[in-house]
Amino acid sequence: MLTQLTIKNFALIEELEASFSSGLTCITGETGAGKSILLGGLSLVLGKRADLSSLLNPNKKCVVEASFQIKDYELQSLFKTLDVDYDDYTVLRREILPQGKSRAFVNDTPVKLAALAQISLHLIDLHSQDDTNTLLENEYQFQVLDALADNKKTLLDYQRMRSSFIAVQKKYQELILASENDKLTYELDKFLYQELIKLNIQEGLQEDLESKHSSLIHIDFLQSSLAETVQLMENESIGLLSQLLKLRTLASGLAQKSGQFISLQKRFNSLFFEAEDLLDECKLKFENLETNPEELETIESSLDQLNSLLQKHKVNSDTELIKIEKNLEERLTKTSNIDTELKSLQVEEQKLKKSLAILSSMLTKSRKSAIKILENELENLVAKMGMTNAAFKIELEPFEGFLSNGSDQLTFQFKSNKGSQFKPLKKIVSGGELSRIMLAVKAILSGYSKLPTLIFDEIDTGVSGKISDSIAEVMVSMGQKLQLINITHLPQVAAKGDCHFKVLKKELNGKTLTQLFSLNNEARVEEIAMMLSGNEVTQTAIAHAKQLMN
Repeated sequence: MLTQLTIKNFALIEELEASFSSGLTCITGETGAGKSILLGGLSLVLGKRADLSSLLNPNKKCVVEASFQIKDYELQSLFKTLDVDYDDYTVLRREILPQGKSRAFVNDTPVKLAALAQISLHLIDLHSQDDTNTLLENEYQFQVLDALADNKKTLLDYQRMRSSFIAVQKKYQELILASENDKLTYELDKFLYQELIKLNIQEGLQEDLESKHSSLIHIDFLQSSLAETVQLMENESIGLLSQLLKLRTLASGLAQKSGQFISLQKRFNSLFFEAEDLLDECKLKFENLETNPEELETIESSLDQLNSLLQKHKVNSDTELIKIEKNLEERLTKTSNIDTELKSLQVEEQKLKKSLAILSSMLTKSRKSAIKILENELENLVAKMGMTNAAFKIELEPFEGFLSNGSDQLTFQFKSNKGSQFKPLKKIVSGGELSRIMLAVKAILSGYSKLPTLIFDEIDTGVSGKISDSIAEVMVSMGQKLQLINITHLPQVAAKGDCHFKVLKKELNGKTLTQLFSLNNEARVEEIAMMLSGNEVTQTAIAHAKQLMN
């Protein structure tokens, strides 16, 4: 519910402040007094665009602030989604700076204009004669029917299920495409992978093969060199070990005669023992050396394969080949798993499809039950507003598939006279008739769901007399269920308001300004009398005004 509206420095409004209450509030004023300016200012907090030309004083900022009591609207989750602090008493504010910059706030938290518009959508529903065309939109017609059918929970369940269904279908198609692309390269990847695993590539393979290959092709040189080394070391007369043994004996004698040679003795001992170890290792190496043409052939074959793979994959080391082998393995596994994943997605898709069919069937069933109620209530209400022979025919047709709101196609048909044929509403209804039908729809909806504050901008234009009284009765009835603000030229409607404001255009200090005044009971009588009789207020008009108000 809108509780407070403040507008500063907008169009012809210098400063305006108004408090609103529940029920029916009427706003009246002469043509051109500034009622549209008032709505223009309000539209800023609804997220509409603004420009510098809307500033009364171009050197000051324009501020529009609207306060709402929103406890009953269950908007906590929306505020959380938008990352805005929730409060039962919420203030929307819009500022237009002289430099042209626009700023928006919700409870003093800066927000983007889109967030402001999203929140205000749940708080105010503004209708003029031009806006009644929403009634002709199929989506809105479904919203009306679903409200009467109490489909809110089922529809939410259906839409969540449909989102999952669409996501599964999308993933399935993506996998099909990926599968087709992968299968084109699968056989090549498989061949390359088998080439790599056949060689059993390990870290250091290249170095190991090259070392073994070098040993085998130089076997004669290695054998002769090792044999000569052994001979030089163990020859009895001039061998290295014999000479080191003599040196060791001499060093031992020196150490026995003087302690200063002990370290020298130790070093000669170490040399002797190291030479013995070297001799043993050389003998062992010599014994293990043998000519092996078969092994040489095998190693050369492995080296050829390895070098071929290095060239084929354009890399320089066995480490890089191991990485390529791993990547190929992952790709082959992924391709192999696609069929399994596709089957799993097909099962999930069928499961969701079955659940969607059940939910859409529930929606259809409840809609069919609500159609007759909606037709009767619409006909009764528009009959009260002068459309006595009007009739509605609402039909549901099945749709093969799952639309955003079920598996139904809706046609909203209308005839204004007896004996005429039913035709789609958009093709035969006039502007005045559409306004009254929209009023009737909103009146019906107010009995089935919690509507935001409704603002009607001269939606009752073009009617008079008894029909005006009926429209007033409908609005009074609506005002008992929701906050209704009606800008009107009809005295019959204005007389029934719980509150009454008047828009005036005045000249102050050489400037023409629009102002809004709350009327007390006496002022209301005079305003309604003026609406009845024109600028001249007569006693008859006053009496008539009092009669209407009572």
